[in-house]
Formats: sequence, C-alpha cells, structure tokens
Amino acid sequence: MKLSIITATLNSDPTIEHTITSIRNQTFKNVEHIFADGGSTDSTLKIIDKSNLTNHKVLSGLDNGVYDALNKGISLASGEIIGLLHSDDEYSYDTVLEDVMNIFKDQSIDYVYGDLVYVKKEDTSKIVRYWKSGYFKKSRMFRGWIPPHPTLFVRRSVLEKYGLYDTDFRISGDYEYMLRLFLNSKLKYKYLPKVLVHMRTGGISNKNLKSRVKANIEDRLAWKKNKISPRWYTFYLKPIRKIPQLFKSPPKAILRNSKRYIRNKNYFPQSF
Repeated sequence: MKLSIITATLNSDPTIEHTITSIRNQTFKNVEHIFADGGSTDSTLKIIDKSNLTNHKVLSGLDNGVYDALNKGISLASGEIIGLLHSDDEYSYDTVLEDVMNIFKDQSIDYVYGDLVYVKKEDTSKIVRYWKSGYFKKSRMFRGWIPPHPTLFVRRSVLEKYGLYDTDFRISGDYEYMLRLFLNSKLKYKYLPKVLVHMRTGGISNKNLKSRVKANIEDRLAWKKNKISPRWYTFYLKPIRKIPQLFKSPPKAILRNSKRYIRNKNYFPQSF
C-alpha cells in the first residue's frame, strides 16, 4: 500500500526542513509527500526543491485557508491511505508510519489515530503538553473528547464516501471533519497508543483569546452541520479536558525514544 502525506505550507522555511526530514527518516518508504503551498514568498519552495525527496508533489498558489490547501493536496494524492503532517510538526520516532501501515493491513480498518505531544517551538525535545487520546466512545465525544488531528490516518475510500474538509470553517474544520467520521458513520478504527507526532506550540486555534472564542463558535456550528445535538456541557468540557494534559508526562520509554530520535536525526544544512 502507498501512503500519501499532505503538508500545507505558507512561509514555512524556519521548520519545513525538519518536517521533510522527519518523513524521509521513516522506515516505511512507500510514501508520497504532497506539499500544498499557499503562495510562500520566503525560501519554503526552494527548500522543498533542494530536499532530494524521491516521491513528492508540489502545488503552489493562493488558497482559501489551510483546509482548502489540505483538500487540494488530497486531490493530488495517489495513496490508498491519507495522512497529514503540518509544516512545523515532526513524527516522534522513525517507525511511526510503519506502525500505522501495519494496522491498515487489516482491510476492515478505516482509520487510525494515536497520541501527540506539544513541544516548544525552539526545542522540540521539550514537552509542554501530553495529549493521550485513549479509546473512542461516542459518549466521550459528547464530553468534549477529540483525538489529535495530526495523528489521524484515513483510507482514501472513506474520504470518497464522507467528503473532504469543509472550507467554510477557518479554525474548526478538523473538528467538524472528525465529528463527521466518528459520530455520523459506522467506520471501524484502531487506536495506536503511542506518541506519533511532536507538534510545536502556537497553533491558530490557541494563539490568543480571540482565536479561542472563534474556535468555540465554529465548534458549535460543526455539531449543527452534522445534525447532532451536543450536551449542554460539551463545549465547556472540551477546553477543560486539556488542563490535565499540561501535568501528565508520557511514559519514560516514550520520552527516551523521542529524545534519541531527535538527537540522531541528520538534518540537511540550512544553506538555502
């Protein structure tokens, strides 16, 4: 099976080479890396061009936000399995994609997700928040549960049946997308209880109070679009669930593996 990874970029030259190297170092090699660039004016496209990737595609031009960029990237994908990795994120260890694809050998599995850690922008070995997903139950989603979007891998057939991201959403398009898959379908999933992704802090939905308020409004619209009635406490519990993540630590074995992986990575020189 081929795996297509979609990365939306826009002036991402401070971090994009780390993202590229994170994929290049994976032991699973049947990977197609698709870059959906929103019209970068820095060195992003030059870095991609000089990265010596063996199987990649680049689509560059103005788009209608990150979800539109992801949709464009997915439209170019030829893999049976679709995943995404943001332009400032990295996989946590070098067999992440191999672990994921081994699960998809079971043809009954429609999607896979795992755990994630938020890390400091300047030092991705410094963990600031541990997002342990746990197993999905519909009742948990009504209590504010959601898995981390960058750890989600989906079969192409699922996207063809249930659609892509709704570009009317500017912040909560991933939330709406997961509500659609998790609550409005009878898909079969597998939870991979490992930290799959290191995400740098400073995402669009959490960068300030204004963004957080807008995200909450869009969260409500996401439920309405899917014609599901949330509980009165759903939108209060969603942010509250994040608080314990600030005080939890991944198991020591995960920390050791992540630090070892980061220490051993051979980034290509920043000489572009």
